[in-house]
Amino acid sequence: MKTFLCSCGNRLYFDNTQCLRCGKSLGFLQDLQLTSPVESCTDNQWRALQCAPEGRTYRKCRNYEEAAVCNWMVPESDSNSYCLSCRLNQIIPNLSEPKNLTLWRRIEYAKRHLIYTLLELGLPIVDRQENPTHGLAFEFLAEQDTSTEFYDNVGKRNSVMTGHREGTITINIAEADPSAREEMREKMNEQYRTLLGHFRHEIGHYYWSELVADSAWLPGIRTLFGDERDNYEQALERYYAQGPRDDWPDHYISAYASAHPWEDWAETWAHYLHMIDTLETAHDFGFVLAGRPISHPGGALKTGTQYTFDPRATFDVLLDDWVNLAIAMNALNHSMGLPDAYPFVLSQPAAEKLRAIHRVIRDGTP
Repeated sequence: MKTFLCSCGNRLYFDNTQCLRCGKSLGFLQDLQLTSPVESCTDNQWRALQCAPEGRTYRKCRNYEEAAVCNWMVPESDSNSYCLSCRLNQIIPNLSEPKNLTLWRRIEYAKRHLIYTLLELGLPIVDRQENPTHGLAFEFLAEQDTSTEFYDNVGKRNSVMTGHREGTITINIAEADPSAREEMREKMNEQYRTLLGHFRHEIGHYYWSELVADSAWLPGIRTLFGDERDNYEQALERYYAQGPRDDWPDHYISAYASAHPWEDWAETWAHYLHMIDTLETAHDFGFVLAGRPISHPGGALKTGTQYTFDPRATFDVLLDDWVNLAIAMNALNHSMGLPDAYPFVLSQPAAEKLRAIHRVIRDGTP
């Protein structure tokens, strides 16, 4: 995630709605992939103060204008009242529950962060208007019985499971509550559990269907990840009953990745997005490790104020930068008395799976 500049020179961040130096209103311009100061022209019509083509105007996304859970702008030429990210929602939390607005705001921030990266990578985002049966959609649901411990895996005690089915990603809104999420992380014996991580994992399942299933990639992906035709439900039941295989660190990016080839793909996909997004952030802040600047994951090619992800950017460079950056991040966290920021060790098989996902995203065809 890169940062942006206000017209006054102040640094702006992805989710900002107001410049803290000059007080200007801000909005994220999805068509330009940047956060910009904006000024009101007429009722809910805004003009970007930098970078936008002359004469182009915007409206605030309805969720920005009415609920303050978004900061994206919609081009005036677009008939949608919601931005690209918000129009993917099928179900949102019940806002008559006071806490749900706070949880929803956190959920929407994580989702917009995800959508930003997907757009930067040039990945297709097909909504339910374009594909009513398998288009990408989100449902944010709460437990019916709020006294019941939420449990988002194969267990039978829960009413809301975080997961993916035929393009629909469901998120249990309890994942937006840090204390509940940490409690679940401990109970599941997981090294890492974040709201953004859930989005990245579940979108991996979506892109399996969009990019791999029934494609020329499938034979090679099966060679690396295993045969996804193995019974999925039985594999997960076995995983939760018996735990991961003892040698999982030698073959998989996480313990959960060992449950089934689909989970291996989704976990590896999520880690690829972790890597790409964090490298972009480090590059944007000018990080230098061992005397060498961190490479931008897109090859550091600039078009105006936008980075363009470059297919010539080699995976080996990205991986080397990522490993060194992760070591540094973990050491910095230790200095603050915090656990590892990236508590994983990449085995050679896991690295080759990351390479395969890099090729699927960058090359388009085998």
